[in-house]
Amino acid sequence: MLTSDGIKGADAAWISESRVKRGLKDDVLTIAPEICVEVVSPGNTRQEMENKRELYFAAGAEEVWFCDPKGVLHFFLKGSEETAAKASGLCPSMSKRVKV
Repeated sequence: MLTSDGIKGADAAWISESRVKRGLKDDVLTIAPEICVEVVSPGNTRQEMENKRELYFAAGAEEVWFCDPKGVLHFFLKGSEETAAKASGLCPSMSKRVKV
């Protein structure tokens, strides 16, 4: 996806067909998917992850999810980007933990 810091790719994402139609230009998404997921590795710094979250929201993401090394998901929602929510707004039944 195109961000203010160039083209970036989330580790995983969910994007609706209507958003693809609206945002795909010359094989590059000009708007972020609704949900952008980043897998946090031990080498990632807090600042690096905060920067990614800011870039994805600025590019139009509705939610940014971080999966920590233990498989715990942290949900950040548009409108309260800096504080993790208890659940996803778009996928409220999504488990807070995934198998790693």
